[in-house]
Amino acid sequence: MDLFWIIVGFITAVSLLVTVHEFGHFWVARKLGFKVLRFSVGFGKPLFKIVGRDPDRTEYVIAYIPLGGYVRMLDERDGTVPVADLPRAFGRRPHWQRIAVLLAGPAANILFAVIVLWGMYWSEGVDIVRPVVEQVSVSSPAAQAGLRPQDEILSIDGTRTPDKGDVLLGLLDAMSDDGEAVFHVRGRDGRERNVTLAIPDPDLRLQLTEPDVMFLGLGFHFWQPRLPAAIGGVIPEGAAANAGLQAGDEIVAIDDSPIRSWDEFTDYVNARPAQTLIFTIRRDGNTLQKPVVTSRDTVVGRTIGRIRVEPVTSGQQVEIPEELRSHMDLGPMAALNYSVFKSWQMTVAQGKFFVRMLQKKVSSKNVSGILSIAKYSGDAVRAGPFSFLMLLVLLSLSLGFLNLLPIPILDGGNIVFQLIEWAKGAPLSDRTYFVGQQAGLLLLVLLMGLALFNDLSGMLARS
Repeated sequence: MDLFWIIVGFITAVSLLVTVHEFGHFWVARKLGFKVLRFSVGFGKPLFKIVGRDPDRTEYVIAYIPLGGYVRMLDERDGTVPVADLPRAFGRRPHWQRIAVLLAGPAANILFAVIVLWGMYWSEGVDIVRPVVEQVSVSSPAAQAGLRPQDEILSIDGTRTPDKGDVLLGLLDAMSDDGEAVFHVRGRDGRERNVTLAIPDPDLRLQLTEPDVMFLGLGFHFWQPRLPAAIGGVIPEGAAANAGLQAGDEIVAIDDSPIRSWDEFTDYVNARPAQTLIFTIRRDGNTLQKPVVTSRDTVVGRTIGRIRVEPVTSGQQVEIPEELRSHMDLGPMAALNYSVFKSWQMTVAQGKFFVRMLQKKVSSKNVSGILSIAKYSGDAVRAGPFSFLMLLVLLSLSLGFLNLLPIPILDGGNIVFQLIEWAKGAPLSDRTYFVGQQAGLLLLVLLMGLALFNDLSGMLARS
């Protein structure tokens, strides 16, 4: 059943976002007088094709491979063009019009994200979970800086942080820059103070930017739902698998210490690297004991224990405590303004962290591929419409940003070609285009290879 939802979610998300992207190219091209030969969602052999009744007889295609799409316009580089159609060929149109057509795809993705967020915020309002620290690990960087349980993080380096997501963005920004973050916090006694958290070692800062490492590495976390201490999945070749633990096992105790939640379980294991722990588990109504030897992992200079298991998350109802959340109802204009702000914030963050990744200040492990997207899509579909729509927003903004990168074969690279031609006053040679396209294809293959490697590594390394 999980595989079914993964397939449904992935195909739905990718097909929808590709359609939005290509429709942007298509709509602007038609409005500016370009001749469009084909609008295809997917690559490869057509599964479905209809021919429009318009004079251009445009083909509308759904193809076998749902991993992209294209809008094919009349172009002299593809073959001989009838004399009557030459004024409508891509290479004969003014440069500003060609650039407008190329920009329209990414713009459509960004506009789609804004519209979806607008509808969500207008209809549902905005829920904010206050960033109140629940636990600080002993001897961790956060503890050494003076962060305490029940501290509410009000701002980081002068930027307000009303939500937990804002704290993560602020920490990513600080750790990928100079490694120093100044928290302005309000303690449980109501007094406000500054807490300076500094990581001077650039290698440790780079590790902190890896997925799901920031709070673990700094040694603090916010409130999170109390998941049961039940195993949802066992990573092959990990300590749990070697000890015979199975998905569905409920952890009752470790070394005779009662375990009441997933957090208690992970805290106990993380604090005991390379040790033999006696797990008391409940399986099919029977109580068993299993010795488990934890592995020794180093996360941002801290040595922790792991056994390579995943929690049970599907179907869990998350009830956020009333004192930690607030809700704002927004009218149409306020919702529009907020959706534009959030879309801009996320897009700017993508650009900033992508540049820093090239500078080796942000971990390249953040590059995700189709396996991760497929998993997130399946999880979002199961979680409900709101979660799936938010995933669409994130993916749409990512697709828009990715296509603006100045890589030949992407929209951004082709825009660079058009700007060069415009400045030069003459077309680039076919060889220049060919070499550029081949170089762009190689870069994309390398990027996809990195993404696939990260996907597979993440599946094997989760604990």
